[in-house]
Amino acid sequence: MTDQDGVRHMAPQFAPTTPDFPHRPPASRDRRKWFWRIPLLLVLVLLVAFVAGYFTLNGRLQHEKALAGYSGRIGDTPGTNWLIVGSDSRKGLSKADKKRLRTGSAEGKRTDSIMLLHYGDGGTTLLSIPRDSYVAIPGHGNDKINAAYAFGGSPLLVQTVEKATGIHIDHYAEIGFNGFVGVVDAVGGVKLCVKSPVKDPKAGIDLKAGCQNLKGTDALGYVRTRKFAQGDLERVKHQREFFSALISKASSPGTLLNPFRSIPLAYNASGNFTVDDGDDLYDLSRMMLAMRGVSGGEGKTLSVPFGSFGSSAASGSYINWDRTKSQQLFNALKADKPIPAGIS
Repeated sequence: MTDQDGVRHMAPQFAPTTPDFPHRPPASRDRRKWFWRIPLLLVLVLLVAFVAGYFTLNGRLQHEKALAGYSGRIGDTPGTNWLIVGSDSRKGLSKADKKRLRTGSAEGKRTDSIMLLHYGDGGTTLLSIPRDSYVAIPGHGNDKINAAYAFGGSPLLVQTVEKATGIHIDHYAEIGFNGFVGVVDAVGGVKLCVKSPVKDPKAGIDLKAGCQNLKGTDALGYVRTRKFAQGDLERVKHQREFFSALISKASSPGTLLNPFRSIPLAYNASGNFTVDDGDDLYDLSRMMLAMRGVSGGEGKTLSVPFGSFGSSAASGSYINWDRTKSQQLFNALKADKPIPAGIS
């Protein structure tokens, strides 16, 4: 192209233009964002599942007013005290179940085992109270402590224990035959070392001496049988040993981290435990942790010190406590202090 003076000029050159698209981050940056989001989502899902599971299981617990107030009730004592009861309730058992478990068909409920669990600054103690213990039952005179439950259920049993020991009961837990068998089977049985053969047709057991894994039916027979030289005195010792071993296995990582064990266990335990109206799953979990400490050797297990045998026409054969030693024991527990030496 030329201007009016005849000078030739080059036409201006323009660089090609491109559309103005927004800047996009590299694909790796997107991947990094998702890398952190996925774990957070998983944590959220697990948290929701845990909360939902907790309230579901908590709702399965059976409740009753076991810690009913009464005139002259002893005030709160230091530490935490549980009254743990194994009842002979046949609730939920079919005729076939009763025959298989050799439970008989007795109506109503009685206590098959009574244990007091104490924990606090003075340590953890699991104390068996023989059901044949001869004590004063409010409104019913002197009788076996087992009769208190038969006369007035859990409220009268709690009152009787408090009056006899001077220890304030803070929590109550009870499990029947069916629940006991279900819990034992849910953890796959409990390993126990039996010192001598135990054969009791009434309890439905024929155990050889030695270490073995007891499933629900044999376990129930073992904690119920009185086929021992000292009868109920030896039976309560076996009950403490088995209960401690059961709690130890139930709270072990091998059970809790195995969904095929932990889920059936949680379902069975929550549906078969009866607790006081003021107790919930959190309280029951704390009780089991304290029991795990006992089974791990961090606590003490014993029975109320034996004094003598006695009998009466109304009560039959019964057990008298050693007054001096039992009072020393109760005084230590209600003051949340270690058990005195010489009491075992």
